[in-house]
Amino acid sequence: MAIIPARLLKRLYTRGSLQNTDNGVQFAIKNRLSDAHVTGVEKIEVAGVEIPFEAVRLRMGEEEMAVNDITAEHPMNFPLRSTIEIDAVCDKLPEGKHPIEIFVRTKPFGRLKIKVDDELNAAGHVNGQVDGAFPSNRIPRDSEDDLSADAIVARQQFVQSYTGATLDHVTQYSVDPHTLNGNIEHFTGVAQIPIGLAGPLTVNGEHAKGDFLIPLATTEGTLVASYNRGIKMLNMSGGAISTVVHDAMQRAPVFVFDDARASRDFITWINAHMGSIRQEAELTSSVAILQYIDPYLANKFAFLRFNFSTGDAAGQNMVGKATFAACQWIMTNYKNADKPIRHFYLESNFATDKKASQVNVMRTRGKRVTAEATVPRDVLEEVMRVTPESLVYHSMVANVGAFLSGANNNGLHSANGITAMFIATGQDVANVAESSAAVIFAEVDANGDLYISITIPSLIVATYGGGTGLATQNECLQMLDCVGKGKVNKFAEIVAGVVLAGEVSLAAAISS
Repeated sequence: MAIIPARLLKRLYTRGSLQNTDNGVQFAIKNRLSDAHVTGVEKIEVAGVEIPFEAVRLRMGEEEMAVNDITAEHPMNFPLRSTIEIDAVCDKLPEGKHPIEIFVRTKPFGRLKIKVDDELNAAGHVNGQVDGAFPSNRIPRDSEDDLSADAIVARQQFVQSYTGATLDHVTQYSVDPHTLNGNIEHFTGVAQIPIGLAGPLTVNGEHAKGDFLIPLATTEGTLVASYNRGIKMLNMSGGAISTVVHDAMQRAPVFVFDDARASRDFITWINAHMGSIRQEAELTSSVAILQYIDPYLANKFAFLRFNFSTGDAAGQNMVGKATFAACQWIMTNYKNADKPIRHFYLESNFATDKKASQVNVMRTRGKRVTAEATVPRDVLEEVMRVTPESLVYHSMVANVGAFLSGANNNGLHSANGITAMFIATGQDVANVAESSAAVIFAEVDANGDLYISITIPSLIVATYGGGTGLATQNECLQMLDCVGKGKVNKFAEIVAGVVLAGEVSLAAAISS
């Protein structure tokens, strides 16, 4: 049975769900842990008054059960991300904050005690509306089906009423809103971003072999043309050679002690118990594999950088869940009365999620992939009107500028191609912060031709999960034959080849 911290238990309650009904009050809890069953209810208390079990009913979708009917033999199903609404027959509440206590028995988590305060803003408030009018600052929602046509229209009308804007284009879309469950909250419409095609690009990878049309979603004029020009040059040179050399996704908790010696001894204990820690972490997923833990010590803090492989998913949420399970085991089993753990935080900012960092350049986050090509002198001069010598000299001068600026990149614009591909294929666009880090190397080889390569040390991509299953994004992945499991390294190799094409194109344009 897992030990669930009180702070996490509070997150199971849906804040803002408290409302008066015709017969009493209603509020809700949402499963943010994993699939479970409610096997019993021990206590429901609202505003200091315990509600009799015969006056309480639990409802999830079409299923509704009286509290007295819920037993270990007849549990109530409670899948991950599902919501249970609790209806209590009691006196209505006045506006303001009210304490709520919910004690339930569950499988597999055991006994859960949820204690929170929730605020009732307006009597009779239902689904974001009061007496048919929109409240001044609350976005309408439907607790039963927030992706229904009525819920979406209510939000669209709210926007127009609240802002005065007319929504003629935001409201036009071809996707079934119910396919967006888990990808968006308060769905109101879509942002339409133009998609242009570059290529086909020849990629000679270990996973990506062949010619690929490249979908680029952007509003920047000349971007597609620039990448297309670079692709032409790479194709005339035999294509881009792409190689994924490493794969790791991190979560980095920190443990706080009384002094530096205690944190040092803690790392010794961690190394001695890696087998148990790995087992606890990997129990949370059929995909996540804990490769190793990098320990870093500073002051009285012990930073543990957990490194996982995550299959075809980007994996940030996956490794967060796995690391949390491992840390719960550590907190339970690390017993040193003289040197106790004083504080623990699941994330210390050392994983540098959504941020560029030197540790990720050195140690990898996501995929570490290199794309390289040898461009014959005559091709470079014909297509780009520049010599290998002038391009390499330009790169040396630019390295000084990158060094002086403290940039995470000695290339030119890797973020352009990565962002355009991320938007088109349903990647987490905020990961461009890490993924755009790049290391460029160029030289004139013994034949007088240009050798150029780019290493992207923290390319965070997925072909499964997240936004990759959305209709438009999935179609773009289909163009690349990169849909589903077993395709993520192929996709990473293609992205790296596109980035290399963009670097050569822009560098040559500036140098010439």
